[in-house]
Amino acid sequence: MATFSNSKLLLNLGVVLVSIVMTSLVTPSAGSFYRDADINWGDGRGKIMEGGRLLTLSLDQYSGSGFQSKNEYLFGRFDMQLKLIPGDSAGTVTTFFLASQGPGHDEIDFEFLGNASGQPYTVHTNVYSQGKGNKEQQFHLWFDPTSAYHTYSIVWNSQRIIFLADNIPIRVFNNHQAIGIPFPTNQPMRVYCSLWNADDWATQGGRIKTDWTKAPFVASYRNFNVNGNICASGSNVGSCASKSVDSSNSGTWQTQELDAKGRNRLRWVQQKHMIYNYCADVPRFPQGLSAECKRSRF
Repeated sequence: MATFSNSKLLLNLGVVLVSIVMTSLVTPSAGSFYRDADINWGDGRGKIMEGGRLLTLSLDQYSGSGFQSKNEYLFGRFDMQLKLIPGDSAGTVTTFFLASQGPGHDEIDFEFLGNASGQPYTVHTNVYSQGKGNKEQQFHLWFDPTSAYHTYSIVWNSQRIIFLADNIPIRVFNNHQAIGIPFPTNQPMRVYCSLWNADDWATQGGRIKTDWTKAPFVASYRNFNVNGNICASGSNVGSCASKSVDSSNSGTWQTQELDAKGRNRLRWVQQKHMIYNYCADVPRFPQGLSAECKRSRF
């Protein structure tokens, strides 16, 4: 009888262990800043907390702070939850962007421009390819980005770049290389995030300066997840392999585009919440607007 009970106990333990192992194989791993990021400047002003789930950046009158992904990527989907500086954040810039290094660099930008109390944040987006930018669009969000965490995403594939806020598309930049518009296709990029002072231009064109009596300013990041082609540092593009931090949506980013619902949401954002569009700024480009401005933005 004792032998039977022991055998049954061992069998049950074996079933539990197998279940644990199988669960660990199929459950997407949560992003860990210890594993996926390096704080690369700020002299201690960047802090990883909650076992790697949370990273805070701070800014005072002496310095800001920032971090970067350990890996470089060639295409992917990049998700980050942010909670921005509450109250009077005028003059500050909080960022989440992709960038390559060296001359002729590529870059895909989310920048959050601070505001005076009671005014909305400005979300500044831009795309650089081969060192050339001047593709800015700016938005006011339809939610308070300081009261809770919200998810900001960049989808980057060979056909298009999609900017999303809480999974709602706010901007699409299509690949128009066929008509001579540079598009980032062959330079691996890291993820960078930073908090810094830019009161010479960030808030109302620099008219409102940073109030250092409110310092330190703190922005919080969590749930950093990537699905993309990881590139060995310094390697050629051909060696980039598809690998993800969180495999729950693996592969969908490679051909992601907007369906009818997505196009309707983009129209709503751009009609109701866009405050600047380089494609409508004729005085800034007297020689003529860029050729992609004449194409569909969807």
